[in-house]
Amino acid sequence: MKKVMVFGTFDIVHMGHIHMFKQAREYGDHLIVVVGRDCNVERIKGIGSLHSEEERLKFLKHIDVIDLVCLGDKENPYKIIEKHRPDIIALGYDQKEYVDKLSDFLTQVNLESEIVRLTPYQEHKFKSGKIRKYIERIV
Repeated sequence: MKKVMVFGTFDIVHMGHIHMFKQAREYGDHLIVVVGRDCNVERIKGIGSLHSEEERLKFLKHIDVIDLVCLGDKENPYKIIEKHRPDIIALGYDQKEYVDKLSDFLTQVNLESEIVRLTPYQEHKFKSGKIRKYIERIV
């Protein structure tokens, strides 16, 4: 069984995310989605998520293409990789956090995961930040 792992906040799940999940799943047989912890989301994005980590986790469990949904680690973003040992790590097209040291971590823990970069889906329309700004304007 070939395991694929993706990471994200997944606060406002939209068609771009569904595209991401389906695209990642094409690389293997088992898709693991890692949900960012509330404390890390706020630190990275400078703003808290609309939904708690538990709400985001529960919501994603209802998406059929995903086999396993889990929370990331609060202190070490790579710990979950070591735990599940994916064959493929699929990064979002605009994912920047924790990417620069990912290869070094894989070497350090003797893991030969392939890192792939996924393509966007109508990023001018389906991007969480843009959707959130729109929601905030109308609310």
